[in-house]
Parts: sequence; C-alpha cells; structure tokens
Amino acid sequence: MDELLRLIKKIIPVKFFRLAQPMYHFCLAYFGALAYGFPSKKMFVVGVTGTKGKSTTSYLIAQLLESAGFKTGMATTVLFKIGEKEWINGSKQTMLGRFQLQRLLAKMAREGCKYAVVETSSEGILQYRHTFIDYDAAVFTNLSPEHIERHGSFENYREAKVKLFEKVAEKENSVGIYNLDDANVGYFLAPKIPNQYVFTSNLKMPGGSIGNLYQITKIKSGSGGTSFLFSAGAGGGEEIKMPLIGKFNVYNAAAAICFVLSQGVGVAEIKKAMAQIKPPPGRLELLRTGKFNVVVDYAHEPASLEAVYKAVIESKIKSPKGKMICLLGAQGGGRDKWKRQAMGAIAAEYCDKIILANEDPYDEPPMEIINQVGEGIVINGKNSKKVVYKIIDREEAIKKAVSLAGKGDAVVLTGKGGEVWMCIEDGKKIPWDERKIVEESLGDKPNY
Repeated sequence: MDELLRLIKKIIPVKFFRLAQPMYHFCLAYFGALAYGFPSKKMFVVGVTGTKGKSTTSYLIAQLLESAGFKTGMATTVLFKIGEKEWINGSKQTMLGRFQLQRLLAKMAREGCKYAVVETSSEGILQYRHTFIDYDAAVFTNLSPEHIERHGSFENYREAKVKLFEKVAEKENSVGIYNLDDANVGYFLAPKIPNQYVFTSNLKMPGGSIGNLYQITKIKSGSGGTSFLFSAGAGGGEEIKMPLIGKFNVYNAAAAICFVLSQGVGVAEIKKAMAQIKPPPGRLELLRTGKFNVVVDYAHEPASLEAVYKAVIESKIKSPKGKMICLLGAQGGGRDKWKRQAMGAIAAEYCDKIILANEDPYDEPPMEIINQVGEGIVINGKNSKKVVYKIIDREEAIKKAVSLAGKGDAVVLTGKGGEVWMCIEDGKKIPWDERKIVEESLGDKPNY
C-alpha cells in the first residue's frame, strides 16, 4: 500500500496534489479505518498531545493501566506496546500512516486490549490521521514553538492540537487532562469535555470551577529518582516516588496519574506502580560510569533542551564542581530552522564544553546546520571563549564528549534519544543506537 501511494504521488502533478491534499488525507484516513473495521470503537482510546513529554506521558499511562490489570496498547514516537509485548517504533513517525495505524489498533483490539494510548501529533492531525480514531480522552502536556514552518504560525500549530480536544468534547462522558501551569491551557480547556482533570504546581490553588483539581508540590529530584506530593485541593496529599528524573517528568507523571484516577484506579495502587515505573528508551536515560554520568535524551527543540539541562543540574547528575559536556545538533530537511540559533544560545548558557554534530541532516549540508547552531552560541561577542568542537560524524563526536569527561562531570547527548535511524541525503537512513555507541565509547568504564 505504501509503495502504491508513493507511485500516485509521483504521477500526479505537484501543484494539483497540493490542492487535493486535504481530501487525499481524509479519504486515506477513512479507507484505512474501513479496511480494518474501525477498531478504535472496540477500545477506550486516549490521545496524548503537546510539545514535550508526549511519549513519556503515554508510556506512564500504559504502565499504570497495566499495573491495575487492564491490558493496554500504545503507539508513540519511541515504542509500540500490546500488553507485555513492547517494540521500538522504527518509522521515525510519531503517528503512523493511516493504514499502518489502523492495522496496529486492530491488532490491539484483536488481542484483547481494553485501552489504547495514542501519541497524537499536530502533523498527524493536519493529515487527518486522527479523524477516524474514536478517542474517549485527551491529555494536554504543554505547548511551546515547534513545527512553525510546517504550520505557518504558532497559532496554527496550537489550533491543530486543540482539534483533538474538540473531537473528544463531542463524545458523551469523555475525559480531558490538562497542565494548568502552561500558558496555553485555556485554549485546550475551551472545548467542553465533560470530565476535566487539571493539575498545577502553584501553591495557591486557583478559584472557580475547573473540574477535578490536583496539586503537585514538594518536588525533590536526585540522580536516583524523584518524589513529590500529589494532593486533591490544598493540604494533605500522598507522596509519590518514582525512578524518573527531573521536574518536567513530575508533570508527565501528574498527567498520567490524573488519567488513571479518572478510570477508578486507587491512589495506593498508583503509588505502588509509580515506584516501579520505567521511562521510555532515550528519554533522560542515565548511564553511570562510577566517575561521571552520561545522559541520553531526545530533546530536539529549545524548551525541551533547556529542561534537560536544568534536570541535570537540579538532580545532581553532575557534581556541584563538575562540568557539563553537551553534544547537540539540529534537524535538517528545512525543518524549523529558527530553532537552531536558539538551541545554540541555550547550550552556551548551561554547558561548559559544547560539541556540535549531526542529528538528522537529510539533504542539507551537515556543516551548514552545525554552523547555524554555532551562531547561537556566540551572540554579540558573548561566549566567544566558550569551548566548542564541530564534528560532523556523530559517533566520533560522542567519543570526543566521553574523552573530555572527568570526575563528577555529566556528558549530555541530545537530539537522537532512542531513535534507531539517522536520516541523511537522498532519502537514505543509517541504523543508529546512541546508547550502544556510548557503551562502546566508554569501553571498560561503565558501572550502571
């Protein structure tokens, strides 16, 4: 089917194809669902959207539901899951193509899943991949600028994601989960989903009727994990402990907890499951050497990059006197060029030594991308003495980062995370395993 679609795209003139795209995508979505018997109607479907934390939040929801005895399916940027079986998403798509996604949902239904958790992207919504999925719940993690060139503006990007909530609001007894601390949350609250669950870290609880309101406070994060107080209203609450690191993962956890609470799972059961929870591969994944620590993360836009750097410092992944050695790049293919300098500026603010390397250059000259990120490091002469290495070969760059690390340091590798491919020119893909490369670079140093 995929080969046939590629052939059709080649035959039809580009100008006509662009005009016909909305109908083309809509029809594909319909026939994909029809071919597999509209499988989402046989399960409770949870859509998770936002800029950061979608994959982690989805994975936490799936694990909590499984722990409560509900067989669950999941489709995210990183992983697919049907019950206890998990496998890597090697497609480099957050949402699979219409036929592939419906095929996966059909398999979930056929194997007895009660729930399906679907990471739902703005690109997927733009291409109607969500249209014939029978969502019962929507989860909003957060929003920051991304895919601006694709959508035309931040407002259009936000509007695409809100469409998921508008769709869920049409369904009787549906559920909405919201991060009240995000400046854009009002747009997601506007569609009147019947059962709204919101969470905030604000010590002063907001007034008015917002639905089921939960507070996350007393956050303590270290290299061994994180604890926080989760309470309904002011006062009291339950201490939640989890092996995940970083304040932003507290927000991901709060979203997941709110959802399973909406499904009748008890707090005691949630606490027990959270203590054993796993992060998805390549999401703030920590490798210890006994001398220094290595962090592998997917962060590929400014807000998530800064969140990772803050987590490394706040969680004491590097010692107070230790250095932060950061490897980063930026995606090619003309994608969000605006963020390249912004990411360089963030690296300059937090990192002691910076290595710029390939991420997914596609058909753009790799050094051109690297130089654009580098421009953000040196602005108006500031940071001109910052130690910066430019190494196109990412594997060599990782080896360089490891070689620079000393006692108490943290090596932070961002942009690839758990991805299994690197995309280069002429549509070619190189197999990629960031963790394996780190392990090979460490040699006999690992102690994790």
